[in-house]
Amino acid sequence: MTMKKHQEGALMKRIRQRLEKLELRILLRANRRPAHAGLNRWLSMWLGTITHIGGATFTLTSAFLIGLLGDPPWNNAAWQSLTAVALSHVPVALVKWKFKRLRPYQALENLNIGKRPLGDPSFPSGHTTAAFAWLLPWLFADQALFSLLLPLVLLIGLSVAWSRMYLGLHYPSDVAAGAIIGSLTVALVSFSWPS
Repeated sequence: MTMKKHQEGALMKRIRQRLEKLELRILLRANRRPAHAGLNRWLSMWLGTITHIGGATFTLTSAFLIGLLGDPPWNNAAWQSLTAVALSHVPVALVKWKFKRLRPYQALENLNIGKRPLGDPSFPSGHTTAAFAWLLPWLFADQALFSLLLPLVLLIGLSVAWSRMYLGLHYPSDVAAGAIIGSLTVALVSFSWPS
């Protein structure tokens, strides 16, 4: 019995090591800067700007203003968005407090970083969580526009997630967890939202 447990432990250790190596490869690829100066400038501008869509200031303020000033169904989506973003901060704060994972730029050498690197724990990505919690209600506001909005929502959501790795602030598992938390919070809010 102990031999079997030892083999299972060794297998789990190998799996964990392979996943960590894969995550590191993805992070380093996402953090790499293009050699072409024009592409590098454009990509840095795009990702350095789009990352702020996941910030609390943008998500909460924009949802609040559209909720107050918008027409149906967009004002309803705005209130759902505001609620989802606010609620999603709770599990993010709890998980960050529990795991206290160092940010990539703190743990690894020679990463490219943005102007103001953050110092709070890395896991999960609060910006990615907020971006998905903010974006998804808009996607479902008007079913007739779903197919038009889907590519835009994916572009913005994935760009925010990518930007967090590009800026050396998060690992792939941080942004994946953030996207899941944000999406699950929206599902919870939508399910309990009065019709």
